[in-house]
Amino acid sequence: MAFACLGAAALNAAEVEPAPANAAPSLSVSAAGKRAPWQQRLTLGAGDSLNISLFNLPDTIHLDVPIAPDGRITFLQARNVMAAGLTIDELRAKLDETLANYYQNPHTIITPAAIHSKKYIVLGSVANKGLYTLDRPVTVIEAIARAGGLETGLYDQKTVELADLQHSFLIRNGERVPVDFEKLFQHGDLSQNVPLAPDDYLYFASAGVNEIYVLGEINSPGVLVFAPKPTAMKAIAARGGFTEKAYRRRVLVVRGSLNHPQTFVVESSDILAGKAVDFPLQPKDIVYVSTSAWVRAEDLLDTAARAFIQGFIVTITTRNVGPLLPKVNFSN
Repeated sequence: MAFACLGAAALNAAEVEPAPANAAPSLSVSAAGKRAPWQQRLTLGAGDSLNISLFNLPDTIHLDVPIAPDGRITFLQARNVMAAGLTIDELRAKLDETLANYYQNPHTIITPAAIHSKKYIVLGSVANKGLYTLDRPVTVIEAIARAGGLETGLYDQKTVELADLQHSFLIRNGERVPVDFEKLFQHGDLSQNVPLAPDDYLYFASAGVNEIYVLGEINSPGVLVFAPKPTAMKAIAARGGFTEKAYRRRVLVVRGSLNHPQTFVVESSDILAGKAVDFPLQPKDIVYVSTSAWVRAEDLLDTAARAFIQGFIVTITTRNVGPLLPKVNFSN
């Protein structure tokens, strides 16, 4: 046969801090739970504002001192001090060192007035897409609630959610976080309700879009509108065909959930030689062409999933947020 159905393979994903063994799943982040790495060393950034004074010198009190877009701050004679990337303790030490030229044994007191530098992004099938401030611990469910909830529509006189949970994802530091949105929203599994971190990218794919994703060593990789009776070779041809670097003997088709995918090995060389029938595609299938020889789908599945997510990010970012989204590196 030109293709073989293989079992699902686990995808590499970003590590998430496990909840304490005695912690019950929750809709919100527990204050008693273990702090995430970014909370253990909470750094300042542009947009934050601070209340600053010198100990025992009430005339030096400055309220709501902003950290400028270039990350610098000015307090008394300490001008244009770089604050971005520092903790409050580190900034205090830096100000003390600078002000020691003007005061005897200065002790700077700093308290945060507002933290606005930490952000996360929610896009896709939510009511209010956009960039949100991580001004307190926020879980996936809380982030969706802030965004007005998942988009809904009417089907058979019933209100249904329009998000494709199987192809939705959370990106952190260039890696997909292992969140099963189907378990979270369809089965109420709150263990999947993970806390967000700065620069997280939360995307909910649309259930109403019938597309095929042709990726890898293709002359024009990208999205293909679902047409009647699509096949793997037709989809590749429609996106410009193989590149010179493409491994043409076989291609991989990924179907279903990103967490529990079904994979098919398509013997493209046999199809092109007329020795086998072309592989029929379904909506949301991912067709991936590799640069090097491979045998097992498991060897290629993670690369195909990364290409799919990267393609989604590029497309959605271009449409919605442009340069607001931090660059995501998929080269590792």
